[in-house]
Amino acid sequence: MTRTTTLLLSFLLFQLLHFSGRTAAVSGGGGKWKLLHLSIGITAMHMQLLNNDKVVIYDRTDYGRSNITLPNGICRNDPSDQALKIDCTAHSVEYDVASNSYRPLMVLTDVWCSSGAVMADGTFIQTGGFNDGDRVVRVFKPCIGGELCDWEEINRGLIQRRWYATNHILPDGRQIIIGGRRQFNYEFYPKSRATNRVFNLPFLAQTNDRGIENNLYPFVFLNPDGNLFIFANDRAILFDYARHSVVKTYPQIPGGDPRCYPSTGSAVLLPLKNLRGKATAAEVLVCGGAPKGAFAATNKGIFMRALNTCGRIRVTDQNPQWVMETMPRARVMGDMLLLPNGQVLMINGAASGTAGWEMGRNPVLNPVLYNPINSRFKVLNPTTIPRMYHSTAIVLRDGRVLVGGSNPHRLYEFSKVLYPTELSIESFSPPYLDPSLNNLRPIIINSRSSPNAHFKIGYGQRLAIRFTMLSGVPKGDLVTVTMLAPPFNTHSYSMSQRLLILGGGNVKIVGKSLYQVAVTTPTITNLAPPGYYLVFVVYQDVPSEGIWVHLQ
Repeated sequence: MTRTTTLLLSFLLFQLLHFSGRTAAVSGGGGKWKLLHLSIGITAMHMQLLNNDKVVIYDRTDYGRSNITLPNGICRNDPSDQALKIDCTAHSVEYDVASNSYRPLMVLTDVWCSSGAVMADGTFIQTGGFNDGDRVVRVFKPCIGGELCDWEEINRGLIQRRWYATNHILPDGRQIIIGGRRQFNYEFYPKSRATNRVFNLPFLAQTNDRGIENNLYPFVFLNPDGNLFIFANDRAILFDYARHSVVKTYPQIPGGDPRCYPSTGSAVLLPLKNLRGKATAAEVLVCGGAPKGAFAATNKGIFMRALNTCGRIRVTDQNPQWVMETMPRARVMGDMLLLPNGQVLMINGAASGTAGWEMGRNPVLNPVLYNPINSRFKVLNPTTIPRMYHSTAIVLRDGRVLVGGSNPHRLYEFSKVLYPTELSIESFSPPYLDPSLNNLRPIIINSRSSPNAHFKIGYGQRLAIRFTMLSGVPKGDLVTVTMLAPPFNTHSYSMSQRLLILGGGNVKIVGKSLYQVAVTTPTITNLAPPGYYLVFVVYQDVPSEGIWVHLQ
């Protein structure tokens, strides 16, 4: 019996045992779960939604064979691979949301713990990784029509090794790539004559705790003034990347516990209001993580309780201070996602331990909803699948959340382990998708031929959206329009995640059961960098399906 056959049989036996007793969906007022696939062939360590409603998913290449074969007899030939030099299985897939299907992709060099962001033209740029992939730039252009697109790789596309780095899209359309293991610096992509070099960032060295790098995958957000808010370990700065200087140093988060990898909390830039001619306030929310000493304790078999606190700070204040809040569940390795209605979903993770091989315990199965307006938390219905180390989650155009991954092992392990490798993907429908709210759900009337057709629009322009509703004439002051930048998600952090509240209230009746709301797009690229966004009409916190808008 070959190793591949043994692996497959072990996987099938595991699935039979692991999924027995599961219900396909758990529903109620607190959200609904649905299993989409028992296996997509790989575990979803990284995910990005593209503007064709397809999701690029990928894993390490050095696990050995995956459970999905490359097409047409193609094999990956990588002399540097630490597991298999010749590998005929895929380590990346493209998931089609509309058809609930997937196909294998060819990624050559190792993408383990890499980073990425989508460019203004919709091209996904993926950077770094491990081993022979640590300086590689990979390009994935969304497929058009029936085209079968795939990865393109640029060797030595980066100057420095980037492993556990963070990317963020900038107002001028470039990406900044910050940090990584033993990299206290940053660089830009694409390169120019002026930026074809590495720039030092001493803040990353200052937040490196005596060899325990609780500053990996730093949380980075574009502030409306054009500077970057950078949070690493337990501290934050406002950074002018154009002048390579620190503008402001923020207070240490109360308690002084680390929040970045491997202590692995999560963070979001809370929804921004599109205020024409006025300064826009910006707030960052950092939640969960592991207490000081937790990483070292796991090596002794001690799994310390995760943090149950969130820190919230208005980064645009002259004298900003952290305001602490208590979550209903302690959580490490959780993901925080901005939902179309402006609320925050906390999902995945564990209640004790840290990120790392075999270092997490007590999975947190219940998502939690956070309302930034009143700082209230709501515990939602649980999944039946533990999503531990190397799990992911992203928001889809229809408002569901795609959830996958979880592999706390050095290889694929399906039996005789506490938390088996997960090759499954599932969807979570937040409470706003409950059928009892269908009467309140706006339905955008899209004049284009397909629901994911793209509208091109410029800055500071009027955007009129027509919609219908089953409940009849909506109250104008309860209608808002939001604009979401779909982020790149890995290791509990969604890079370049951004939600803008464009406005609302100005609702007109334009036909029988047909209404129109008009808003103005952002006037400056600091507020919304150029690129593809999902636009939603929201009524009483119930969002429509989104439409793709290309802001340029």
